[in-house]
Amino acid sequence: MADQPRPVLGEDLSAALPADFLAFFSVHHQAYLRYAHIQLGSTADAEWVVEEVFGQLALIWGEVLRRPSVPAFALATLREEIAKLLAARGRDVALVETAAFAAVREATRARLGVLESALGLYAAITRLPDRQYDVVVMHFVLGYPVRRVAGIMGLSPATVRSHVRGARRRLARDLRIDWATEEED
Repeated sequence: MADQPRPVLGEDLSAALPADFLAFFSVHHQAYLRYAHIQLGSTADAEWVVEEVFGQLALIWGEVLRRPSVPAFALATLREEIAKLLAARGRDVALVETAAFAAVREATRARLGVLESALGLYAAITRLPDRQYDVVVMHFVLGYPVRRVAGIMGLSPATVRSHVRGARRRLARDLRIDWATEEED
């Protein structure tokens, strides 16, 4: 798919697109790129998928606005396009490799045991239900605050916090570690 011409939301198109679409694009584009990159492990693939998604959304923008949650619909579209690309390539989500090595770059003094633990954690994250997975990736891996995650996903901050708690319990069980409750953002 990366060898196909990439749709680009350029200056020439912005005059023809609705202002609310352009606002949505400017608010979500960077977060979608980061999210896609963590899934795909490739900047080029992430750019292609995100531009494809925004192209699709632009074509049906009037219909998108009639959805109960524009951010939730857009994120579902992004997830679907990521899944299609991964399936076409016969690959799994790249979170384990992408997130683990990003963490290593940021903390070069980390011990091998910490890396092994992180690899197990990232592998366990990939087994979470979709919403918990998205919340964990956006909040803990990409570092977005709860309110930003809520905005990206079209959820309330309370729902995001609930997904965080559920994910923590599930990860603790899967990784056989004690889980202690504590307040999130």
